[in-house]
Amino acid sequence: MLNLRRRVRTAALALSTIAALAFGATAPAGATAAPTPAPKKQGPTSVAYVEVNNHSMLNVGKYTLANGGGNAFDVAVIFAANINYNTDTKTAYLHFNENVQRVLDNVATEVRPLQRKGIKVVLSVLGNHQGAGFANFASQQTASAFAKQLSDAVSKYGLDGIDFDDEYAKYGTNGTGQPNSSSFVHLVTALRANMPNKIISLYNIGPAASSLSYGGVNISSKFDYAWNPYYGSWQVPGMALPKSKLSPAAVEIGRTSQSTVTSFARRTVREGYGVYLTYNLDGTDRSADVSAFTRELYGSDAVYTP
Repeated sequence: MLNLRRRVRTAALALSTIAALAFGATAPAGATAAPTPAPKKQGPTSVAYVEVNNHSMLNVGKYTLANGGGNAFDVAVIFAANINYNTDTKTAYLHFNENVQRVLDNVATEVRPLQRKGIKVVLSVLGNHQGAGFANFASQQTASAFAKQLSDAVSKYGLDGIDFDDEYAKYGTNGTGQPNSSSFVHLVTALRANMPNKIISLYNIGPAASSLSYGGVNISSKFDYAWNPYYGSWQVPGMALPKSKLSPAAVEIGRTSQSTVTSFARRTVREGYGVYLTYNLDGTDRSADVSAFTRELYGSDAVYTP
């Protein structure tokens, strides 16, 4: 839990500026070129969260498999945008700190190179201590309005989806409501309708993760992936998704021991799970840590190319 607190604190409390969400209908420059497919590989989907306050998204693309040349990572997560609260209008809004905004303003050099390799790039969204969260929208209308901000951001910047991380909202702050049972269902339902072919993933923590059903609707099937949020542990997300979409393994690169990384990867394959989650890929050569799971998942060491 300490590692989790440390990583969230750096993102949620960084000096930030409010993103100018002037979303347009046109695609961003450079977004029209189709990705060049990476060499095919067999095995689980591997995910890398990147703390963009400190590290470059491009690090995800520096690892390939020695046998076959496929990408070591399949999904790169920009960590993290925020859900903030406007006390004047009493509404939630999507917020980018200066480092997230820098990545988005420079998608041509920060995101497109990964996508051209066949790596999907999604935007994680996290609470920011202001009372706004995914679990306390008071109505379907307000949840749908925030869903539109999310899908508009994906469209504007040419991203591949949204990751929900319901931490550090501080529900009740600024006179906001407490979590309710309908909020997240309305939000995810609207988001999936807005972007039927994009990734929606769940960092399986917080009140939102415990509120997946309302009014006869269960939104579990609307997620592409869900993963364990506690690094260095094995914990199956408790939701109705097939094993192919779940990551019970969660490791922090450079901090979780290589023996544990290997053990979790071996167990992922043995028990038939389809996702393997990693966090905090930095700019140093981590090929030994990455190889600790790629050997088990894909039968190959990972090669680092600066």
